[in-house]
Amino acid sequence: MSSYTNLPAPSPEQGLNRYLQEIRKFPMLEPEEEYMLAKRWVDHQDAEAAHKMVTSHLRLAAKIAMGYRGYGLPQAEVISEANVGLMQAVKRFDPEKGFRLATYAMWWIRASIQEYILRSWSLVKLGTTSAQKKLFFNLRKAKAKLGALEEGDLRPENVAKIAHDLNVSESEVVAMNRRLSGGDASLNATVGSDGDSVTQWQDWLEDEDADQAGDYAERDELDARRDLMLRAMEVLNDREKDILTERRLQDQPVTLEELSEKFSVSRERIRQIEVRAFEKLQNRMRELAVEKGMLIPA
Repeated sequence: MSSYTNLPAPSPEQGLNRYLQEIRKFPMLEPEEEYMLAKRWVDHQDAEAAHKMVTSHLRLAAKIAMGYRGYGLPQAEVISEANVGLMQAVKRFDPEKGFRLATYAMWWIRASIQEYILRSWSLVKLGTTSAQKKLFFNLRKAKAKLGALEEGDLRPENVAKIAHDLNVSESEVVAMNRRLSGGDASLNATVGSDGDSVTQWQDWLEDEDADQAGDYAERDELDARRDLMLRAMEVLNDREKDILTERRLQDQPVTLEELSEKFSVSRERIRQIEVRAFEKLQNRMRELAVEKGMLIPA
């Protein structure tokens, strides 16, 4: 596919509200129409046909991207990565296999998003203690069990319950909940009204086609990220683990100067070890993700 300059693109300046309204204007495809468009692309590299297949599935990409909230990453960028995966899916889609594009595309969309998370995971500060890390990866699940998925601060009784179950302080629960909730748009946020009817973001994302909707809400990706990272850390030696943890996994990273004194090497050597360790960890995480079927091999 040569160019998609006329595709709507999410951006902080534009606002997700406007983007979601724009992509809802593109109609869903009937099975027969989708098949003919796919054949035109496969047989003749018809860019217009590919464009129609992409735009008709932008809502699916946005819906999947919304399921990856809570990583501390800009939602507009996550949606953009989802769209990259969607375009890859359209490029490789074979209509003769007998299934819908949405079924095929969702794996490419998720793979593209997960690759982005793997590249950016160090931006998410996990906390300084094992208990805080456990809280980071399990707070959403704990809230779901209590039916406390609304935005904003948790009720005192829910804070107390989660703190007890995860063996952390109540103040840590409150702080982590605010950290994970901040900066991301709520699916329940109001985007417009018409008389007595109020429209929310999730209404713009609704898919009338059951094949395209799927069930993405049940997947707890945070637990998978935690398991991958813990297993991948085994590829590092003790010094690499120590330096990477101090430099990348702390709320207040340790300086190169402090680590150079600790290990009796130069600051430049510490920086080299950090970069090498991070690359090794990313590569190992990607390998493990492919092995577990969470990523499609490049």
